[in-house]
Amino acid sequence: MSEKKKTVPFTGTKEQEEALIKVIAELKEEPGALMPILQKAQDIYGYLPMEVQKKISDETGIPLEKIYGVVTFYSQFSLTPKGKYRISVCLGTACYVKGSGDIYNALMEKLGIVGGECTPDGKFSLDACRCVGACGLAPVMMVNDEVYGRLTVDDIDDILAKYE
Repeated sequence: MSEKKKTVPFTGTKEQEEALIKVIAELKEEPGALMPILQKAQDIYGYLPMEVQKKISDETGIPLEKIYGVVTFYSQFSLTPKGKYRISVCLGTACYVKGSGDIYNALMEKLGIVGGECTPDGKFSLDACRCVGACGLAPVMMVNDEVYGRLTVDDIDDILAKYE
């Protein structure tokens, strides 16, 4: 698999743009407005692509470089879309020593994406995380809020089939 990340084209709607402009108008005069604007923008779009960051820059007068710096600094923000089903594999110590790295690698292979990406159909996105607090069930992965524990690589196909 190539190391180049697949890009998903931006597909924002007019309604989303209107909602964003309304949020910016309500908040832009507040001190420290950038964080709440970015949080609400991510709620509207699901992520913060460059097109949305540029719109925020244009509407607030905040330089695009500053906005990008904030978006890339805080882990709560994402530059890439998330899938309808967000898969998160725990790579914390307990899970990792019990084989979660193999599960993560198998998911990348089966989905044809690397961590942080979304499948082209928008169905699945894959991320690694550090400890979901279910160490007794290691290795663990989550699909949205559903926890799957004591996993093996052989369990992956059955779990993914539930979401097809």
